[in-house]
Amino acid sequence: MTETVVDTKTRILDAAEKLFADKGFYATSLRDITAEAEVNLAAVNYHFQTKDSLIDAVIGRRVAPVNRRRLEMLVVAGPNPSVEQIVEAFVAPLLERDISPLLPMMGRVLASPDLVLFRLFKKHSAGVSEQFRNALGTALPTLSASERMWRLLFMGGAMAHVLSWSHVIVEMSEGVCDPTDRKDVTARLVRFVAAGFRATEPPPSAQSPDAVRRGVAQ
Repeated sequence: MTETVVDTKTRILDAAEKLFADKGFYATSLRDITAEAEVNLAAVNYHFQTKDSLIDAVIGRRVAPVNRRRLEMLVVAGPNPSVEQIVEAFVAPLLERDISPLLPMMGRVLASPDLVLFRLFKKHSAGVSEQFRNALGTALPTLSASERMWRLLFMGGAMAHVLSWSHVIVEMSEGVCDPTDRKDVTARLVRFVAAGFRATEPPPSAQSPDAVRRGVAQ
């Protein structure tokens, strides 16, 4: 009985992920998913109740193992990790594994800002992001909180760029860059991002919120 339930749930998740990647989250109906999974609507309702819950489950199934590995690597780095260790703990769990099955669906997520914010970040990654911010605060205490956050966002963007463009990097670089050597790609990205984190924080511009607040205080 248990094996049948697990198999049904997995078939629904696999079907939903495929269709979300092909058609998008909003264009895919529950009827589409039941037809692809060869189950009835009652089975979807039993396991997931709503389409929103199914979307969360599809994203969480892929993101949760990555985030677990990130936190494991951060713990192994110890209470005072270097900038390189922090960056590696963030990017390696994605860059050093075969995520080709994940890319189409994650491409749909990244193309939908509301999904990035509410589904991917707030529901699955906010706690992880906070731990990385705290680790960077220890490693780079002279950076302001806003600067650390910006640099974390830039790191995520660089990682997403490498992942989403991996299939064209060889041609674009005329064969100079090999994205299939994942450990090499990770090492290069870690060096690049760590250097960015260590860059001196520039003084706030005259129009920045920080500068405006200081002017008012004076």
